[in-house]
Amino acid sequence: MEKDPLFRKLAVILHADVVGSTKLVQQDELLSHQRIQAAFRQFSEMITSYGGIAREIRGDALVAEFDRASDSVAAALAFQQANQDYNATLSDSIQPILRMGISLGEVIVADDTITGAGVVLAQRLEQLAGPGGIVAQGSVAETVPTRLPFNFQSLGEQTLKGFEQSIKAFSVSLKPGQILPAPETAPASPVEREAHPTTQTKLPTQAYETLFGEHLELPKSPSIAILPFQNMSGDPDQKYFSDGMTDDIITTLSRVPDVIVIAPNSTLVYQERAIDIRQVGQELGVRHVLEGNIRKSGERMRVTAKLIDTLSGDSVWAERYDRKLEDIFDIQDEITRNIVVELQVKLSTGEFSRLTASGTDNIEAWELIMRAGVLVEARSPDDAELAKQLTKKALKLDDKYSHAWVILGWVHWQESVFKWSSDPSKSIQMAIKAAQKGISVDKGNPAGYSLLGNIYMILGDKNRAISMCKKAIEIAPSNSYSVAYLANVLTEFGQVKDGIQKMKRAIRLCPFPPEWYFTLLGTGFHLNGNNEAAITALNMAIQRDPNSYFPRLWLASTLAEMGNSIDALAATTAALDIEPNFSVLKWADSFKSDSHTRLKDNLLAAGFSK
Repeated sequence: MEKDPLFRKLAVILHADVVGSTKLVQQDELLSHQRIQAAFRQFSEMITSYGGIAREIRGDALVAEFDRASDSVAAALAFQQANQDYNATLSDSIQPILRMGISLGEVIVADDTITGAGVVLAQRLEQLAGPGGIVAQGSVAETVPTRLPFNFQSLGEQTLKGFEQSIKAFSVSLKPGQILPAPETAPASPVEREAHPTTQTKLPTQAYETLFGEHLELPKSPSIAILPFQNMSGDPDQKYFSDGMTDDIITTLSRVPDVIVIAPNSTLVYQERAIDIRQVGQELGVRHVLEGNIRKSGERMRVTAKLIDTLSGDSVWAERYDRKLEDIFDIQDEITRNIVVELQVKLSTGEFSRLTASGTDNIEAWELIMRAGVLVEARSPDDAELAKQLTKKALKLDDKYSHAWVILGWVHWQESVFKWSSDPSKSIQMAIKAAQKGISVDKGNPAGYSLLGNIYMILGDKNRAISMCKKAIEIAPSNSYSVAYLANVLTEFGQVKDGIQKMKRAIRLCPFPPEWYFTLLGTGFHLNGNNEAAITALNMAIQRDPNSYFPRLWLASTLAEMGNSIDALAATTAALDIEPNFSVLKWADSFKSDSHTRLKDNLLAAGFSK
């Protein structure tokens, strides 16, 4: 008998569509399409976080599947609330508003598409909902535990097209004064809690409190997060252009004394999401947020920017720029200086004059380096090689572009440290030359000093390594990367407690940090003898990037030192699955300090071979 290729199951189905999508498109087809797709991407993320699956997105409609009725209701309410808050920040009328229906019924899954009576019923229920509303089938309402803060208002028996029997329908809302339940995370092992690389298992406030035992408080000094400028050009390749503008403004503002400036890694998580500015302020611990968009067309561009108070949600300052493409760097400088004025930061004449986007006037070179920087952060040999090619191309366009030299230097540093080069010694010398060249053409570029400090760390030159990294922070006190690099150097040379304190500062400036921040913090905790805290931090690193073997090395070392041989072997096996050619001796030989001697001994005990 031939096997049935269709998979039948009972499921909770959510169907959503955009109210009045045709009218939106008639106003501005491109902008409407972008905002609708951004709304669906945001909703898909929420569906996933609540344990659902966004099965299909068709034009102006979305179909999702859940195992539990309560999760479907929570996800629907969470999105409607966030989308309403986001639409309130828009100055035009192109505001996608969704209506939703939720049913419980039999469906058929085939080739990742979902059909059946359950889907049709959800669609019919959705048509009963008003703009921004949610209507659920009676069986869904009856399944949701009464302890949850959901209000189900009866709409009575409804006669729906295609269904012989009438259906009980209920309008769904959040009970007044109640808070939506947070997504539940699946149970995980105590050793490693695996997650999708982009999934945030904890909000920054929760992670910060877990790691340091303190709340992420709103600082007394001025504080700001620059959200990614939206790419309104309709060309995905222009994303580097809009992201580059965001990065440049953040980098420049990080030079302002006594101002908390959130790093790009932590603001990128809000890209193309419907957000509540007040929630962003709470999550990142900042008083102000800058948001904006950029539309690039030929040799012209339009940039809008708006500074918002996260406590009140009110706009503090807004501006629109219609300029030639070549004016991009002037616009960045104007926005930065306006922010400083609005934050009422007192600067000397010299400090104010330094609020300029350093680097190049060549837009093509600038875009190439934006791409190269992302590749370097990926820390893979193939990406590093491509970054090198892009960087060299940028330097042909402008050989006095400081940041291009620095990116090239980091590529050579990686080739030496990670043994991607056939001659690591030569690679580290090339890294030195690139760093020195970057500093020589722009002595105000903190990244050059941070790079040089990390090079001297590899060479075992403690004094120069620490001196260079401190110089970077003198130039840019709120540059999270500069602070983290100093923490790395301090930890490497045995000043572990100071290194932990610097990492605390770095994470305050980057509450959604990359994997290596958590890895470095976990390393510090481990070397300082606080192995329980080390396991917590290293598990956060693994959650942030499950494909990185670096946190697993330190986790294996920590567990082996604690005498937990079973879990240490599990961490070792996981690391070798990712990097089967890892060599303990080669890794240890890359560094000169005693910390890696200790790591070597622990890793051998954990089950690694030499």
